[in-house]
Amino acid sequence: MENSKTTNRGAKRTCSFCGRPETEVGFLITGLNGCICDSCALQAYEIAQEITNKDKAAKSGKTLNLQELPKPVEIKQFLDLYVIGQDDAKRYLAVSVYNHYKRLLQKNDGDDVEIEKSNIIMVGNTGTGKTLLARTIAKMLHVPFTIVDATVLTEAGYVGEDIESILTRLLQVADYNVAEAEKGIVFIDEIDKIARKGDNPSITRDVSGEGVQQGLLKLLEGSVVNVPPQGGRKHPEQKMIPVDTKNILFICGGAFDGIEKKIAQRLNTHVVGYNAQQRAAQIDKNNLMQYIAPQDLKSFGLIPEIIGRLPVLTYLNPLDRNALRAILTEPKNSIVKQYVKLLEMDHVKLSFQPEVYEYIVDKAIEYKLGARGLRSIVETIMMDVMFEIPSKQIKEYEVTLDYAKEQLGKTNLSRLQNS
Repeated sequence: MENSKTTNRGAKRTCSFCGRPETEVGFLITGLNGCICDSCALQAYEIAQEITNKDKAAKSGKTLNLQELPKPVEIKQFLDLYVIGQDDAKRYLAVSVYNHYKRLLQKNDGDDVEIEKSNIIMVGNTGTGKTLLARTIAKMLHVPFTIVDATVLTEAGYVGEDIESILTRLLQVADYNVAEAEKGIVFIDEIDKIARKGDNPSITRDVSGEGVQQGLLKLLEGSVVNVPPQGGRKHPEQKMIPVDTKNILFICGGAFDGIEKKIAQRLNTHVVGYNAQQRAAQIDKNNLMQYIAPQDLKSFGLIPEIIGRLPVLTYLNPLDRNALRAILTEPKNSIVKQYVKLLEMDHVKLSFQPEVYEYIVDKAIEYKLGARGLRSIVETIMMDVMFEIPSKQIKEYEVTLDYAKEQLGKTNLSRLQNS
């Protein structure tokens, strides 16, 4: 083929696909029996990508089946490997996620029973494991999962991110496979930060509060949203991708700092008579979060429409000393195991004196750092070790209590307190 073309066109090589000579294209790629120009090669790549994505979308509907789906008990057992305690939250999450995927597999049997989506809201102090629970569940189910911080969301037209950017991130995680993204999980963190400041509807613009809650409604209830693939306002000319949020599970989490006061006010509202006083005496004042109800979220500043679209409300217990001690060493990816693994890669066996663990927990409680702060403390203790050990020819290293105290003593602990 190529020989005949070169003869007819004055010994010039041409593209075997479009027929253009070498002088009219960027460059030619030569094969055994012909050539292809850069433009045709690019078009061929785009066609191949489109077909591959369609195949992925077709397969994605077949990969999910009820027999292979982990049961709620199995989901909780998996969560137990990574998250210490929080049994109530684990049960709620396991059941909600299992029912959500059963909903995806629901067949039209003609009985007109349509299973509705059960979005979840988790309330708990910072560092109690809200984000970790959601990330661990996503790891088990192998579905697209993204974490979005609600504090950066604003109303359309204001500086910040639009509501649709939540789905942009989910699309990116799903490699722009819309069918996969429409079965994913979105974790909206810091949902309490978009609560309106008063319990009365705002008559003025509340840029990062009530207006954002109104915008979230269409995502939570299920609707087709036009999503900018590269994000909001930076690329106004980009083509929008329609995404149906009907089957996307939304998990919201927030610390709701100060909501205990709202709970306490509600619990003491009807304290009249001897029996009511007895009931008040039975309330655990150290963990008021366990008595949380939807009306407390409304008092805090979430609009009723949002609360109605988050039907599953669960709480996380504050971490006590035993829980913090367990978090340090027991989970599969515990902080200590991570450092042991890091030094193992340098062929060094790392160990800690048992007293060091107690000292770390004491400091975490003293500075009210929670589970997230455990890592800050261990990082501070281990910094010099991680700096020096890789250059030394040693096989073992033990972190002693005296060394841990010395390292923390050198550090400005107020920095830890703010971490």
